[in-house]
Amino acid sequence: MRAWALKLLASAGLMAAMLWWTDTEEVAGRLAKADWTWLAASLGALTLATVSMARRWQLTARALDIRIGFGVALREYYLAQLINSVLPGGVLGDVGRAVRVRRQADWARAGQSVAAERLMGQVAMFTLLSLGLVGAVIVPGGTVWPGGVWTLLLIMPLLCGVALWVARQFPATRSFPGLIRRLLGHRRIVLHAFFGAGLLVFALYACARATGSVIPAAGLLTVLPLVFCAMLVPLSIAGWGWREGAAAALFPLIGLTSDAGVAMGICYGAMMLIATLPALVLLWAPSASASAAGEAASQ
Repeated sequence: MRAWALKLLASAGLMAAMLWWTDTEEVAGRLAKADWTWLAASLGALTLATVSMARRWQLTARALDIRIGFGVALREYYLAQLINSVLPGGVLGDVGRAVRVRRQADWARAGQSVAAERLMGQVAMFTLLSLGLVGAVIVPGGTVWPGGVWTLLLIMPLLCGVALWVARQFPATRSFPGLIRRLLGHRRIVLHAFFGAGLLVFALYACARATGSVIPAAGLLTVLPLVFCAMLVPLSIAGWGWREGAAAALFPLIGLTSDAGVAMGICYGAMMLIATLPALVLLWAPSASASAAGEAASQ
């Protein structure tokens, strides 16, 4: 309970700080005049991303000999997203996925299917960020990025390597590094990872356009993926506060205002929550057993 309260206070405190630091009237004005066409584009991209990520999880589970029908995977993914959007930490929904899929597998494989699927998405997003930052160096007159960004670029692979090494030290997770290597060689899973990451970047871009900002080419694969990296900080609820803070800090580097960054972050948070609402409908949809659905999906 104290951890939940701490994360709630962190998100609320950061949001309050952002609104105090920026021009609240400017932020409110941008949100009030949001372009509905771009909002619809963002919502559509988030919906397609959810479908792609559910399929990615289904394929990942199959690599662990866990048969999940696509309808089941989609329903579970929507439910996990809804829980992650309203509860702190951003992982409780994924834990729920693993708990429910354990009926088709042991705890270790169920947990690994969820963790590996999420990691593949983060690898794809980090790869897009790396390509964007390298491109910024190669292109003459590109954006000059602060040293902290390059430090992040170096630290993230190191942290992943340490995490995989630690996983090998415990019997329950010893096979996890090998699983990741296999998934990186699985063409469809990799394609879904990059397709989903691209859709998320576009959804954030659409929120920027909806609130009156045009992200230059130099920011598409740099600023936007960095904003997503900020959302991974577990001391928040659905990334609120960290997302807006990162956008406010990074937008001036590409010639935009901090006010525009905060407006984009708030808009994206709202679209992300709306995009999870189909979970409320899918919860009432008739469901077959995961094994039966898996057999139907494989036919």
